[in-house]
Amino acid sequence: MMINHRLNRIFQGIFWVLVYLFLTLLPVLVMFLPPRPPGREFIREFSVALGFVGLAMMALQFALTARFKTIKAPYGADVVYHFHRQISILAFVLILVHPILLFIPQIHPVSILNIFSPDTPWRARFAVTSLLALSGLIVMALWRKPLKIEYTRWRIWHGMLATAAVAFAMLHVLGVNWYINEPWKRLLWAGYSIFFVGLLFYTRVWKPWQLLRTPYRVREVKAERGGSWSLVLEPDGHAGLQFHPGQFAWITAFNSPFKDAEHPFSFSSAPASDGSVRFTIKELGDFTQRIKELKPGDKVYVDGPYGAFSIDRHPDAKEFVFIAGGVGITPMVSMLHTLAQRNDQRPLLLIYGGRDLESLTLIEEIEELKNRLNLRVVYVLEKPPAGWEGETGYITRKVLERWLPPERRKDRTEIFVCGPLPMMNSVEDSLTKMGFFSGDVHSERFDLV
Repeated sequence: MMINHRLNRIFQGIFWVLVYLFLTLLPVLVMFLPPRPPGREFIREFSVALGFVGLAMMALQFALTARFKTIKAPYGADVVYHFHRQISILAFVLILVHPILLFIPQIHPVSILNIFSPDTPWRARFAVTSLLALSGLIVMALWRKPLKIEYTRWRIWHGMLATAAVAFAMLHVLGVNWYINEPWKRLLWAGYSIFFVGLLFYTRVWKPWQLLRTPYRVREVKAERGGSWSLVLEPDGHAGLQFHPGQFAWITAFNSPFKDAEHPFSFSSAPASDGSVRFTIKELGDFTQRIKELKPGDKVYVDGPYGAFSIDRHPDAKEFVFIAGGVGITPMVSMLHTLAQRNDQRPLLLIYGGRDLESLTLIEEIEELKNRLNLRVVYVLEKPPAGWEGETGYITRKVLERWLPPERRKDRTEIFVCGPLPMMNSVEDSLTKMGFFSGDVHSERFDLV
């Protein structure tokens, strides 16, 4: 059964990769199909091909971030967002090289970049405006934190700049009108434009409207260890959503879903028959510090579920290992609660690292779950109390070697890792060196930008 599940995901993943490559290269293929305009210099043709590929990549970025569950299912949301980030840089390079190749042999003078000159044609102004918008988008994405740009404000600017970059680039292509000299070729770019506008409508109108129709109400806000708050929500006038333990959702509070004010958090509860859900959120930023201000009855919007970080994707595993740091414990607790709900008695190991005992969020629930599951728990404390006999310091390879099962057989032990990025990188590197199969190690990264 596990093989069938894995093969199905592999085939789905390959299918979407091929679709992406086809849509990315299609403009170039059409560019060279007859009837073609009179031939021009190779460097000009090559420059245009790079521009077309870069533009197609930028248009497809909206599909990658539109949260289509079918597309994200084979990979997991964090992998798709990582790809979105990296492919944006590649698209930017291709689009930047496009005009540079035209300036080197002086096919076009550099003065054409002056959008305020009356001699500059509108197609060139569209191109420069698009490139400026794209440059701003890349700078803000790569250096958001050093520039201290607040997340919600960044999301608004990110969307505006991305829309402007693609829209002005499309106008540039239409203005040049060299490689779309036939009606059916123009139809291709009309299709890309409709696709682009359709995605904008879906993400900015249709999806928020759907969320507006399926609100949640706050049932409880509870203080937890580690500067965290558990937010319990119940569906208001609908059945709620169905999720797999370990998945996450985007929640919007204090605002309408039409505003770019949503944030991703893992479920920290098992799926409930009444549709209620719980998120346990650590105070780390402007939004998370306001969670405690919510009151019972307040309206909250939940968009989900998303993510491939779940035990349900590995039903035939012989045992599970959970390695968590800080608030990375929340998806682990969701999975543990679900296993207890199912009376699953497979061997389980939880390694949970934190600064001290007081920083270990949901530790009381973990201790209670030990009575219902075949669960071993190892706490790793940086600052242990007096008389502590457990693990100290960080979750190192030595700690992992002491506690993880000795058997390294593929598909036997599924390992889930979530926590601060340095911890996750270190743990994943240690697991690889210890001989665990990379396909059996699963991680969830929320540092999307």
